Amino acid sequence: MIILYGAGPGFGLPERSPYTMKTAVQLRMAGLEFETRQAMPQQSPKGQLPFIDDEGELVADSTFIRLHLEWKYGFDLDAGLDARQRAEAWAIERMVENHFGWTAAWPRYFMEENFALGPAHFFDHLPEEQRPAMLETLRSRVANNFLAVGITRHEPDEIEWLCTRSMQSLSAMLGDKPYLMGHAPSGVDAIAFAQLAGLLTPYFNSPLRRQAEGFLNLCAYTDRMMARFFPDFVWSRASILEAA
Repeated sequence: MIILYGAGPGFGLPERSPYTMKTAVQLRMAGLEFETRQAMPQQSPKGQLPFIDDEGELVADSTFIRLHLEWKYGFDLDAGLDARQRAEAWAIERMVENHFGWTAAWPRYFMEENFALGPAHFFDHLPEEQRPAMLETLRSRVANNFLAVGITRHEPDEIEWLCTRSMQSLSAMLGDKPYLMGHAPSGVDAIAFAQLAGLLTPYFNSPLRRQAEGFLNLCAYTDRMMARFFPDFVWSRASILEAA
């Protein structure tokens, strides 16, 4: 049995970490049985989530987990795509992970009301006297990471513009197709869906979330992916749409 280690459910999502959600979707795409467990990043071989335990072999980082699973179990998440489509899928994935994901996560960590609602509770399971130090460490690491990739070198309105530009690109590439590469989901849909869900969850409020809600095809796509890969999860955004 494959064990997938992640941050756990929360924030109105089946998994708080978009990269863990990505791996969960890809495991389901492959038809592989797995169970999920909660873990801390420092338990991972690479100091980040997700990681898997596959019969005693630990594999970290969602991209290399996919590589491991495809090689070991003999499936192809991009089956049916030609060489150009595979290249396009990889380019989209890099945009989503290396750009859109950072800008979409900015409101969660740098808007005080959202931080207090979400990440500030990461350490609620610890004794109260340990929490302030852990939160300070978290803030410091997050600040350093966002600065290193360049996001927080910009003003908030510039970050919002960058994020919206990526959503415009995703929306244009999706068009009226059910999935990014056509009529069937492929590997790139796992991360695009996970990052969009993280931005669209009504648990957090931000101008970027309201911008995202204006891309109707991306909203429908996110709802479609949630219903297909997490059918037992109550996706509150979808419930709101049904009631409207």
